[in-house]
Amino acid sequence: MVDFITLPALIIVALLLLSSAIRVVREYERGVVFRLGRLIGAKGPGIMFLIPLIDRMVKVDLRTVTLDVPSQEIITRDNVTVRVNAVVYFRIIDPEKAIVEVENYLAATSMIAQTTLRSVIGMAELDELLAEREKLNEKLQSVIDQQTDPWGVKVTAVEIKDVEIPQGMQRAMAAQAEAERERRAKIISAQGEYQAAQKLAEAARIMAREPGAMQLRFLQTVREATSERASVFILPVPIELLEPFLRYRERKEGEQ
Repeated sequence: MVDFITLPALIIVALLLLSSAIRVVREYERGVVFRLGRLIGAKGPGIMFLIPLIDRMVKVDLRTVTLDVPSQEIITRDNVTVRVNAVVYFRIIDPEKAIVEVENYLAATSMIAQTTLRSVIGMAELDELLAEREKLNEKLQSVIDQQTDPWGVKVTAVEIKDVEIPQGMQRAMAAQAEAERERRAKIISAQGEYQAAQKLAEAARIMAREPGAMQLRFLQTVREATSERASVFILPVPIELLEPFLRYRERKEGEQ
């Protein structure tokens, strides 16, 4: 009777020990094995056999992790308060360091990303934050990657997602942009007037040198005016045609 009860119990214990000794590590994972507390190394992928009650394995995911950095309220170098959030892409390149060198690499990377975001954005001006975001992304990636490298973490990219600006500053920026557009419009209009004046002056010099040019221009004006169907037609007369009559009048007045 005792042997009949003991045998199933032994079988169950053996199955439990066997199940704890066999582990499966997927292609995108690595198993960091500790034997009696000492690091053996990273194993996998595939089937792994562990010594029951002696070996312990911690799985590490090697896929790229997308870490959302919470919104941070930051004062820029030109004393503007903004709220900035970002996303960090990283992956584990050394599973052993990720387990041994830091308690929780995910939480540690998140805290490093938050503090680095406040530090880098705090040294930039608002215009730089809005216009040169790509440069700030590269700087954030470089700083975070340098700090997480001892943990076996490789930061592949950092992207600033959103920048929230106070309403008062938004109105001021809108007024500034409107004034800038008006300034450009006035400059373009002034440049057009200047170029038109240059062409008119050049045309006047040509007509002064060539008397026939004035007559040709007169005839062209007449043709353009007669092409329109108007009830009243005003014919411009060049002042040169009236000069003989004016001189004759002046001579008669002088004789009197």
